[in-house]
Amino acid sequence: MIEIRPFDRLGKANHGWLDTSYHFSFSGYHDPARMGWGALRVWNDDWIDARSGFPPHPHRDMEIVTYVRKGAISHRDSLGNEGRTAAGDVQVMSAGTGITHAEYNNEDEATELFQIWILPDRQGDEPRWGQRAFPTGDRAGRWVTLADGRTGAGRDEKGGTDEVLTLNADARLLAATLKPGDALHLDLEAGRHYYLVPVNGGIVVNGKSAGARDGVAITGETALDLTASDDVELVLVETR
Repeated sequence: MIEIRPFDRLGKANHGWLDTSYHFSFSGYHDPARMGWGALRVWNDDWIDARSGFPPHPHRDMEIVTYVRKGAISHRDSLGNEGRTAAGDVQVMSAGTGITHAEYNNEDEATELFQIWILPDRQGDEPRWGQRAFPTGDRAGRWVTLADGRTGAGRDEKGGTDEVLTLNADARLLAATLKPGDALHLDLEAGRHYYLVPVNGGIVVNGKSAGARDGVAITGETALDLTASDDVELVLVETR
């Protein structure tokens, strides 16, 4: 089953400094048919104005992934972590037993990002934060794993290995970039849930068309065969 969820039909909220679209129920947007996709609970498409952001606030027992599409976001948390994550790069915060954090756009331009929440496999883990640069050129014409929490995938106390960031969930985050006419294949596992978003262009996936920032919800398929209609950046989450 493949369901296309057009960007213009997602939940919306505009707070002036924050313009956001919700792929799943979140905050003041509630759709009982869109409470999550497998262990994927939140996928917010955020536009954050220059010199603004989210003041300190707490979380617990959630894997929170930030994928920056444009600009940069600066992080600070109650564990003493600080860092700046720029376009194309990723940060992962495992909230565990509890963490308070702030996320600010300290740049002179707006920042655009995906905020993705995944339910952890277990509650009560130690909280942690990690970030990593992922050059977009490394993803040209192929899938690259950016974060992984499947059994045996890079787990360590610092938030990842040299190659990927760690998730405390049976899930992974992948990305790719394609040129017009490029094709890309991915074998899928039975019983898994996949959610795909083209960042900035159109694709055809298993015969169905999706545009920029549309959601593509996938389950029960054996493979994904994609063709790019434009220059396109792809972000995919796989969960149990």
